[in-house]
Amino acid sequence: MKLPGHDAIARQADEHLVTHRVLLPRKVVEHPFRQVAKRVLMALFLLMATAVIVYAEHDGYNDNSDGSVDFLDACYYATVTLSTTGYGDITPVSDAARLTNIFVITPMRVLFLIILVGTTLEVLTERTREEWRLNRWRSTLRDHTVVIGFGTKGRSAIQTVIATGLEKEQVVVVDPSSKVIDAATADGYAGVVGDATRSDVLMRAEVHRARKIIIATQRDDTAVLVTLTARQLNKGAKIVAAVREEENAPLLKQSGADAVITSASAAGRLLGLSVLSPAAGMVMEDLIQQGSGLDIIERPVIKAEVGKSPRETHDLVVSVVRGHRVLGYDDPAVGTLELTDRLITIVRATPGSQIAPDVRPLPQN
Repeated sequence: MKLPGHDAIARQADEHLVTHRVLLPRKVVEHPFRQVAKRVLMALFLLMATAVIVYAEHDGYNDNSDGSVDFLDACYYATVTLSTTGYGDITPVSDAARLTNIFVITPMRVLFLIILVGTTLEVLTERTREEWRLNRWRSTLRDHTVVIGFGTKGRSAIQTVIATGLEKEQVVVVDPSSKVIDAATADGYAGVVGDATRSDVLMRAEVHRARKIIIATQRDDTAVLVTLTARQLNKGAKIVAAVREEENAPLLKQSGADAVITSASAAGRLLGLSVLSPAAGMVMEDLIQQGSGLDIIERPVIKAEVGKSPRETHDLVVSVVRGHRVLGYDDPAVGTLELTDRLITIVRATPGSQIAPDVRPLPQN
């Protein structure tokens, strides 16, 4: 096992330590900072426009201090007027100035207040709405799927699961990169920014209430730590992990993973098969790509199939799952199908076809 020392692991965790937070999927039309900046610019424009209007009619205004109104006085008057402070030291005295105040400056004052108060209320409302969504999300999230790592492996894994009928609302992505989580939320998934080797980050993803956990990290040692932490938090979840080196697969299983996929070896086998038979390689690639062509699925045995052999079913059965054993369709130990069996079959994918839900996890060896 190629694991770094404890100090190296600690340093790696410190490097990835960020302010972890939960991000729910949402459609953001414009960045909030841009919205605030636009409103501030609009408020400044109104302020300067008012100052210019007052200065243009400065002869119609009286300043109690010196009797005349210059541009600085006009800016001062615009500020105290639009903010409704109104000290009364500068006042319109002519009819034209008063009419301008009634029909121009007063509407601008109202618009100025709407911009400032509206921005504040929108920020407070957005925060309240986001907190309410987050609390509601936490209270309703049950039996969901957590994906650790949203790189190529993580994306492909969750796309395959989504193709079987899982709702995007039932998926939570955990990744230390905020840009990756932004991409995940843009795709409709909830995301948690943080280091998945930390239990508090996994708790924010509600791992303790998850049904399935997919671990698709970039490093094998990280996958081991995440598996250990996730299994400690959730004893009954089905954990599937990916590793680069085949020699690390046994350690992942000892850490609590139900299934371990060696990404490099799997890709190599598919390459070798494609060299020997390109058509066979295409078929295998089609089988592992859910939702098109042929799909390989796992489903329960129906009552009409009880007592029959795998060959007598309507589907093309390749294996029978009985207890913790996976038996070939021609294995003499299969005999006839039992109601508690599950079948691994190859079916033709249709738009309405979905994999039968996994009603119970397989017992571990």
